[in-house]
Amino acid sequence: MKIGVFDSGLGGLIVLRALARELQEYDYVYLGDTARVPYGNRSEEAIHRFLVEAVDFLFREGCALVIVACNTASAEALRKVQRGWLPRHYPDRRVLGVIIPTAEAALEGKRGKERVKRLGILATQGTVASKAYEREVGKLDPRVRVVQSAAPLLVPLIENGGAKWAEPMLREYLAPLIKARVDAVVLGCTHYPILKRKIRMLAGVPVVAQDECVPAKVRDYLARHPEMDRRLSKHGTVRLLVTDITRSAAALARRWFGRKARLEKVKID
Repeated sequence: MKIGVFDSGLGGLIVLRALARELQEYDYVYLGDTARVPYGNRSEEAIHRFLVEAVDFLFREGCALVIVACNTASAEALRKVQRGWLPRHYPDRRVLGVIIPTAEAALEGKRGKERVKRLGILATQGTVASKAYEREVGKLDPRVRVVQSAAPLLVPLIENGGAKWAEPMLREYLAPLIKARVDAVVLGCTHYPILKRKIRMLAGVPVVAQDECVPAKVRDYLARHPEMDRRLSKHGTVRLLVTDITRSAAALARRWFGRKARLEKVKID
């Protein structure tokens, strides 16, 4: 059985690329809901429905473990899927999100006297409104002050190949975090690592990007759950599935995953 990676669009390819490099022995199926991206301004009800459809599809494609790379879906719907839908329909499968491992990675960055005291979160409107990062960081270290900033225009800009025009938006979105003098900035969206060098330069503090921290967390999870690891096939294959293919989507896939990236269009609802 395979590892599934789901994202609302193509940003999750950046996480998949890192997984395929760091845990290259496993077989992967990527699903990007490009027909309905972005999720950041959707209702909680719609996001839950989209996530259920996506996870169900990946399970039917032979995945035993699904990683929800989409921060908005992780924040708005993952817990409900894990506690309600999953035990009823696929009790032997697992669905993991990216918010908890990212929060852990952010606080692991500094120790002792140099611990993170103020943590900035740059994310979509949905993720910010859910306060998921505030909640998870509070569980790990209630002394940390979390400062959030919503960046609603970044995903469509990146998805349409406009990253080179992002700097004015980034300056505005990062202003509250800089003003609060945060010690680090979490990129709370799979698309944002495309801009991490620019964000690091503008913010002037360390940046926590999910393509850098998620692979190690997945490896740790599989080490702690050998029963899951034994179920996973290890042939080093990757399939890239999307719900819609446009010229820009195909170009982004090649840019973010490699020249040989080939998208397959599927219907999941």
